[in-house]
Amino acid sequence: MAPQNPNYFIGRIYDPKTNSATIEQVLLEPSNLTTHAVVTGMTGSGKTGLCIGLLEEAALHGTPAVIIDPKGDLTNLLLHFPSLLPTDFEPWIDPESARRDGKTVQQMSAETSEKWKKGLSDWGLGSDQIKALSDAADFAIYTPGSTSGIPVNILSSFQFPDVPWEENSEVLRERISSTVTALLGLIGLNDIDPLRSREHILLANLLETAWINKQSLTLTDLILQVQTPPMERLGAFPMESFFPEKERFSLAILLNNFLAAPSFQVWQQGQTLDINEILYTKAGKPRHSIFYMAHLSENERMFFVTLLFAAVETWMRSQRGTGSLRALLYFDEIMGYLPPVANPPSKTIMLRMLKQARAFGVGLVLATQNPVDVDYKALSNAGTWMIGRLQTDQDKQRLLDGLTSAGGATNVATFDKLISGLQKRVFLYHSIYKSGPVLFNTRWALNFLAGPMTRDQIPLANKLAGVRVGTEQKSAGSSTDTAAPKRAVFSVDTNAVTASRPAVPGDIAEYFIPIGVGFNEAAASATLPVDLSAEGIVYKATLLLQAEVRYLSRQYNLDYARKVSAILENPGSGLIKWEGISREGIDTQKLESQPLPKSRFHPVAAWFGDSRKTKEIQKDFIEWLNRSGTLKIKSNPSLKIFASPETTQADFHTRCSEAAKASVAAELGKVEQTYATKISAIQRKIDAQELDVKAAENDANQRNLEQFATGGAAVFGMLTGRKRSLSSTMSKVRMASAAKDRKEAEEQTLKQLQVQMQELLQTKEKALKEINDKWVNITTQVSEISVNPTNIYSEVFGVAWLPFYALEKEGKKLEIPAFKH
Repeated sequence: MAPQNPNYFIGRIYDPKTNSATIEQVLLEPSNLTTHAVVTGMTGSGKTGLCIGLLEEAALHGTPAVIIDPKGDLTNLLLHFPSLLPTDFEPWIDPESARRDGKTVQQMSAETSEKWKKGLSDWGLGSDQIKALSDAADFAIYTPGSTSGIPVNILSSFQFPDVPWEENSEVLRERISSTVTALLGLIGLNDIDPLRSREHILLANLLETAWINKQSLTLTDLILQVQTPPMERLGAFPMESFFPEKERFSLAILLNNFLAAPSFQVWQQGQTLDINEILYTKAGKPRHSIFYMAHLSENERMFFVTLLFAAVETWMRSQRGTGSLRALLYFDEIMGYLPPVANPPSKTIMLRMLKQARAFGVGLVLATQNPVDVDYKALSNAGTWMIGRLQTDQDKQRLLDGLTSAGGATNVATFDKLISGLQKRVFLYHSIYKSGPVLFNTRWALNFLAGPMTRDQIPLANKLAGVRVGTEQKSAGSSTDTAAPKRAVFSVDTNAVTASRPAVPGDIAEYFIPIGVGFNEAAASATLPVDLSAEGIVYKATLLLQAEVRYLSRQYNLDYARKVSAILENPGSGLIKWEGISREGIDTQKLESQPLPKSRFHPVAAWFGDSRKTKEIQKDFIEWLNRSGTLKIKSNPSLKIFASPETTQADFHTRCSEAAKASVAAELGKVEQTYATKISAIQRKIDAQELDVKAAENDANQRNLEQFATGGAAVFGMLTGRKRSLSSTMSKVRMASAAKDRKEAEEQTLKQLQVQMQELLQTKEKALKEINDKWVNITTQVSEISVNPTNIYSEVFGVAWLPFYALEKEGKKLEIPAFKH
């Protein structure tokens, strides 16, 4: 059941005069969170309950979230029980707390069940909303550095990001700097200055060189390149002068100790930091992914937080800009990660996202119970503040100073007074979208707030959420990894290899494929001993074909091009099976025009000189592309949304949801407006009728008193012979009876009006539900449309010289590919 209000329900207006919540709801527009939010409050202020409620609303509205949980409080997001049975709560009741209260766990579970039912009911919530929450999103707990939950494979952090280097070089360099600083901190090298530390400069250059060449590195590659760097100089100095081999070996040892440690093995398995997979299931269902870090050391936490923020930022920059809320990044305690003076690895990237994430629809929600140790200059980018009870006057004063410096609190005296009087679960809501500060009482959480979980409880929580740890997540050694395939080893006839470059027949173009992998990696991939050494580079001639296939369609708003290449070593005499040798196009700017110095060459096959044959091959390649080049694009006919092939199912679902939001809000608003008039009219009648009932009750009570008094007088009259008193008594009885009848009639009229109101509210709820159901159905209508190629252009056609490493093993001359597969 989708939420019937497009905004987040986070609480009700709080009246400090009566010290109670009113019936007026506090609603937060999701798009407001693109300018980020800060939540602060001491232990016991209700901060965790508020934030869990906020994340529940995000899930109900289909917004995915990455949740960083340093203490374990946010794991409670998995504890939603639609049936609200005592047995649901029992595994999460603290036996020690029950014992202190003189109760059994079973008794405490039963009481907690009733408490949660009543709490939800008081806020107009119940099992339906809990069931909707369970259906709206997938919930899972990830445990980097542990197998208690879903482990996290951090090796993907050294992989080349899927964004163009040229357009994002500044951001990628900053990501490299943060990653390297965090890595060095993990191995014990703290307080690193990126401009002075040789270790930092070397590692950053190694990563940058690899990424510029669209190469990914493993930690093993990084260690090997520290010992044998691919560059001869760093800046103006030769490598040996800048960072001698002996000292580089010491750095390699530190990195290798980390790699070889048994505790590191778990960091190499599990879910990679693929943010699209972390935010959405394969079917496009939103995910709320909780990264539990209570078990990690301070250095490990900093390392992981930096990598996670970097991964989110890279994903973010691959998305289209939007004004809607696309995803949330929630951080439960930012103390130490965004300090006012120090500059830890996390700070730079967090500050950058606070400034730039809005354009991509990514909202940061940052929470802390220590308002003293945060950078308010950085937090001045936040448009929403929720402030709860604070522990000391120093905390309050620092917060007020920070808000003032950030341009937030325009009336310090008002803020001071409001903050000083805050009660538990009462927060000061300050937003750039509001005319002034508002006090509100947080709503009851749909999830059971059991408190911080221990590592031992996480498997049970994941099981409750239906998470299958170790089955769906990719590990470092799984077959679904993008690691390079095993490289073939070729025996060589050395008599055929020459130092002179053979002439290519005719006027056919020549290209030299660049070296794509280092020798150590190539040897390891070919399962050869790493102590072997390359004797040089040998080139082999092949035929390279590459074409651009373009698809144009105004109807589908499509202008898409893809490049397809094929390398042909020997065409043979039969039909060429292009589907077996074709692959994604290569970057032609990376092709070289000259061989590497001191290279050797295999002879060129005779068929290269047959221009008729090579032209037939080129024609056959183009015709094959035309026949088999049908493109499948995603389509939502009702919303008239179409997407090119690189759009994931999750992204397409998000686009459909965003496109439908305005229509949904308009239809819901129209229904709300229609029924608001009717509800208001009946409410006025109910209010008036309640006054009539009250008046009738007062009249009936008065008549009863008069009847009682007159009855006493009648008895006295009978004793004294005054019959008039008896007559008066009978009159009073009749009047009391009539007043009672009037009261009952007025009460019956009130009940009828209340029934009308209930029926009207039910009709309204049904109308709202029909609208939500209709649009949910529309947004999930995804089909595929086939589009044929509009044009095919031959982009590259010529001899491609493939490089191989030449080596000798046990007297045999061997070659292994030096190019990237």
